[in-house]
Amino acid sequence: MRQHDAEVPDANATYVFAVCRDPDPSSCAGLPGVTHEAPVRLLALDSFTAIVQTVRACDFTDEAWQSRLSDQRELERYARAHHDVVSAVAAASPTVPLPMATVYHADERVREALAKETDRFRAALKRIAHHAEWGVKVYAPPAATAATAATAATAATAATAATAATDDADRRTGRPVVPTDRGRPAAGAGLAYLERKRGAQRLRERSQEDALRTAETVDEQVGRLATASRRLRPHPQPSTDRRVQILNATYLVAERRSEELALLTRTLRERTGAEIELSGPWVPYSFVGEV
Repeated sequence: MRQHDAEVPDANATYVFAVCRDPDPSSCAGLPGVTHEAPVRLLALDSFTAIVQTVRACDFTDEAWQSRLSDQRELERYARAHHDVVSAVAAASPTVPLPMATVYHADERVREALAKETDRFRAALKRIAHHAEWGVKVYAPPAATAATAATAATAATAATAATAATDDADRRTGRPVVPTDRGRPAAGAGLAYLERKRGAQRLRERSQEDALRTAETVDEQVGRLATASRRLRPHPQPSTDRRVQILNATYLVAERRSEELALLTRTLRERTGAEIELSGPWVPYSFVGEV
């Protein structure tokens, strides 16, 4: 529903932040929005209220917006301003956030366009009333890495012990101890190496299976408490972060169950040994649908 139908340089346009029901007028008072040239205000629709701001149309042409997308700092400023308005309004009433840079030529165009989405807004507002969005990220327990290191250490110790035993046997029988030729592997070294590789592979596979079971357990338990849920793609980790993310999900949870969610998260940490990050509450962006 992103509109860029106001291309006249000197014209004004209407930026829409969100749609809500019975908002508190004071909730957006004093908010700067995306420009300091006009206040954030309420725009009455037939069944709902839109949270809007008058902006310069030339700032939201396709060319201007594409240029802004290439400026990370400017883009972050707009995203933060948009989110601040949505969050302030959502704290006082059920709110459906619209995508950033949703702009129409004038207030009447806003009314015409959003009136066509009345049923969808009504369904979304009913779904998210008295709910918040919570994020859950799960990282695999560190046991797999420790087990891999232990396996390698055990194999190295066994190889050293075997060499020492051979040398002792040679001394007892009077045979000269021949120094190890480091340039040539000992007999059976190749077979031992392959066996260690197979063992490491089996360990990795078991660790992956355990991690998947942990992710499914957490998702299932939190999902029972939530009204709705969504599985997201795992976030790529920084090169300095050795953790392996096995679950990235978001949940729509009733406000009255937030403490229950926190307790469940702590219980799952203790039971699974996994690192579980709980974030929120957030405006339920993920559960308002494409409106």
